[in-house]
Amino acid sequence: MNYEKFIADLAGPLLRYPQEMIVKKFAEDDEKIVIHIMVNSEDIGRIIGKKGRIINSIRTIAQACAAKYGKKMEISVDSF
Repeated sequence: MNYEKFIADLAGPLLRYPQEMIVKKFAEDDEKIVIHIMVNSEDIGRIIGKKGRIINSIRTIAQACAAKYGKKMEISVDSF
C-alpha cells in the first residue's frame, strides 16, 4: 500500500497550501512504518488542530489501515 499517498489524501484538504506538503516514509520493516509530514509553517496549526485532535485523528485512521496489514504506524509533523 502507498502510505504516503494515503496520508496526503487525508491531510491535504485540511491545509491552506496542500501543494507544499511533503509526506515521506522514513522507515518500514515487518512491524513498523515511520511517516514524516512536512507542511508550510502557516499550516502547522491546521494539521495539528486544537489540543492535537486533528493529527490524532489522522494517526488513528492511519494506524487502523496499517493494522490491516499487521503493522504499526508512527506519524510525526513538522513545518518549514
